[in-house]
Amino acid sequence: MLQIEARLVNASDRERQPGAQVTLLTNDREQSLTLPQKPDGRGLAANGGELLCLALASCFCNDLHREATPRAITVTRVEVTVRSVFGGAGEPARELAYSVRVWGEASESELRELVAHTDRVAEVHNTLRRGMPVTLERIEVQSPDAAHPGEVAV
Repeated sequence: MLQIEARLVNASDRERQPGAQVTLLTNDREQSLTLPQKPDGRGLAANGGELLCLALASCFCNDLHREATPRAITVTRVEVTVRSVFGGAGEPARELAYSVRVWGEASESELRELVAHTDRVAEVHNTLRRGMPVTLERIEVQSPDAAHPGEVAV
C-alpha cells in the first residue's frame, strides 16, 4: 500500500520563495521540486488542468515500465500525450483522453498488449474512471482580524 501526499506552498514574497515549493511524499520517501509561479507570485504558471494531464501522463509512463519488467520487455522510449477540455470556472473536464507511443525490445503485438494492460491497471486513470470523491478535511486561516486564528474542522 502506498501512502501519498503532496504539499504546495505558494507565497507572494518572491525574494524568499522563487517559485511554488512542492514536497511529495510516498510512504517514507520524500522529494522536493519547485514549480514556476505567475509573474506576480499569485498562483502557479501551470494550471490544475495541465497538472492533471501531467499526473495521468507520468502515471502511465511509470506503470508501463513497472508492467514491462515481469514480461522481460525493455522499454526504450515512451511518449504520452494527455488532452483535456474544460468549460467555465467550476466545471469539471468534459473530455480527458490520451495517446501513447512506445519503443521497446519486443514484438509489436507484445508492446500493444503491454500498453492495453497498463491502461487497465494504471491507478490514477482508474481513480478518475471510478469517480472517487474529493473531501475537504480541514481549513486553517491566518488573518490580522481573526479572533481565533488556526485550524477549523470541516
